[in-house]
Amino acid sequence: MPTEKTKMLDGEPYDASDPELVAEREHARTLTRQYNATDETDHERRNELLDELLGSVGEDCHVEPPFRCDYGDNIHVGENFYANVDCVVLDVCRVDIGRNCLLGPGVHVYTATHPIDAAERAEGLESGEPVTIGDDVWIGGRAVIDPGVTVGDGAVVGSGAVVTEDVPAGVVVKGNPAEIVTEID
Repeated sequence: MPTEKTKMLDGEPYDASDPELVAEREHARTLTRQYNATDETDHERRNELLDELLGSVGEDCHVEPPFRCDYGDNIHVGENFYANVDCVVLDVCRVDIGRNCLLGPGVHVYTATHPIDAAERAEGLESGEPVTIGDDVWIGGRAVIDPGVTVGDGAVVGSGAVVTEDVPAGVVVKGNPAEIVTEID
């Protein structure tokens, strides 16, 4: 019988009140609280906390506090990653972010989702879909990346965009819902 965590990671409906999942979220909250309380010059401590919190961290990774996530260990970032202040990653499923990626202030990345049907939602089960962000991507401030989305290499997501569908490589998207506005040479 699969555990609630296994179901969650596989994108199947799961019970978020499962004690194992609650404990893991509490652990992530402890680490993010500690991270968000670090002094801006304490680079070594920040690196230690990110290494413990995130699933994998490339070289030269910078996350400006405050930062929030659900579990942390489902987040994998490549080298030369930068996230500005107030970023949120709801990582009930895997989030892969490539190398040389920039997240503007207040970017939200969601893997968590809920049933559309109200009766099913009332039952309390949740699910998720992984998110993949390619290499050399820039996501502007206050943009939202929805569950199940892939953002292709070299893409740019404009500030405030709500990305509900996959973004091809080498394009700029803007708006709500995000639409391609130009191709990048």
